[in-house]
Amino acid sequence: MNLDRAIFAFAGVMILASLALGYFVSPWFHLLTAFVGLNLLQSSFTGFCPAARLFARFGVRSGCAFK
Repeated sequence: MNLDRAIFAFAGVMILASLALGYFVSPWFHLLTAFVGLNLLQSSFTGFCPAARLFARFGVRSGCAFK
């Protein structure tokens, strides 16, 4: 798995988990969904993603988007 796919998978899991938590626990968890969406949006413009840096430190090989 390369870095691009790891970021997409992580974002998807975080969105689905926050939606489930928002439904079953508290609607305040929907703010996590908004945070993930905003982070994806800003990384598409700037090329900077904090999760990509974290995954790179764990040794996930780079993909074409996050070099």
